[in-house]
Amino acid sequence: MINKPNLSSDSFFEVQNLVKNFEIRKGVFQKLSGKVHAVDDVSFKIERGKTLGLVGESGCGKTTTARIILQLEKANSGRIFLEGKENSSDKKSLNSYRKDVQMVFQDPYSSLNPRKSVAQLIGEPLKIHGLYKGYMLKEKIIEILKLVNLSPNIVNRYPHEFSGGQRQRIGIARALTLNPKLIVCDEPVSALDVSIRSQIINLFTELQNKNKLAYLFISHDLSLIEYISDSVAVMYLGKIVEIAPTSTFFSDSRHPYSEALLSAIPSVSPNQRLNRIILSGDAPSPINPPSGCRFRTRCPIAQPMCTEIEPVLSKISDSHWVSCHFRTS
Repeated sequence: MINKPNLSSDSFFEVQNLVKNFEIRKGVFQKLSGKVHAVDDVSFKIERGKTLGLVGESGCGKTTTARIILQLEKANSGRIFLEGKENSSDKKSLNSYRKDVQMVFQDPYSSLNPRKSVAQLIGEPLKIHGLYKGYMLKEKIIEILKLVNLSPNIVNRYPHEFSGGQRQRIGIARALTLNPKLIVCDEPVSALDVSIRSQIINLFTELQNKNKLAYLFISHDLSLIEYISDSVAVMYLGKIVEIAPTSTFFSDSRHPYSEALLSAIPSVSPNQRLNRIILSGDAPSPINPPSGCRFRTRCPIAQPMCTEIEPVLSKISDSHWVSCHFRTS
């Protein structure tokens, strides 16, 4: 069993020991031939009104973790807590949980149903949960549109009539409809023009300050993570390898994989020479992850013990945890 951060019982949102494997079946009789170890013993917490940035290269398990949190995927094992209450699978508990945890998707073009108007897109969750009807429903839709700086005059228009930035605002408005407590943002600005990204990011910040929202913010853009996050968690091949407050992570990261990610951030100064860390080889397959430390096959400081012993996620300072045999002091 891997040691985990000592998550307090009064934390706002926690996931503990999440595991998700996808079975691989082949042949006429669909015989089990292997498993994809997508998420393996993942734990972290998010405080009320704070943002946790989740980073790592493609395929490391970030989106699968998000889908488990949203209950779009069922974990093989693990526990999820919101305001001290564990989420369960019974219908009443699940409906209540889904009202409190919403998502903003990466692609504003495909995440909105092209056959539904803005009023239908935003009003549908309210109807499903039986919260508003008739005139009150229209008033609530207008209120939500104003919250994301969109004109009430657009309620009868369809997604194809809007720009990418406007569509993402509609997506954010839809996520806010049920007054959630946590919003999962999976690369929410990566599909947008650079000129629009800052507007959407500022909108996220404004909404968080107004409504005390908590965010799980998934992104490959470390500069964006540094700007918007209060803490950072790094995933590699299904596991969390480092968790730290944002300022600590960017000034004193310890895990070799974190250092490699940070070294890839472009510099705004043409005179600044970057000490780029180039990792050898490709990431191993999650179907057959390496023994011991999963990063050892690409790690510049790997030793023989890394092959045999899996490093524990160990506390090295206040709120800073690292999974490495040689970087915990």
